[in-house]
Amino acid sequence: MDIRDDYRYTKDHEWVSLDNEVACVGITDYAQEQLGEVVYVELPTVGTSLSEGESFGVVESTKSVSDLYAPMAGEVVEVNSLLIDAPENINTDPYGNGWMIKIRVQSGVDDLLSPPDYAALTT
Repeated sequence: MDIRDDYRYTKDHEWVSLDNEVACVGITDYAQEQLGEVVYVELPTVGTSLSEGESFGVVESTKSVSDLYAPMAGEVVEVNSLLIDAPENINTDPYGNGWMIKIRVQSGVDDLLSPPDYAALTT
């Protein structure tokens, strides 16, 4: 299982990469392993306002359907539209081409888990 040292995490298995006030968000390697083969993803539109913990989309795999939760409050400023036609990127490259949304952060960064805390959650 791959846990990146320079990312932050949520208890719902989303990862966050911060670049000033913009956060890139996806699901962790652990989450994609648990889901199995991802076949569909539903994401919000640019401009959507999210509250911390609010569902922002759905990921469907051959095993299950799971909600995606906003790791922080903010406005969606970019969506990875490549996932619509190629949701398998979530499995093959969860921390790269499998990213889902970018959020202009308003609050909630302090609630994210450190890599060691996330590792403890998943073992």
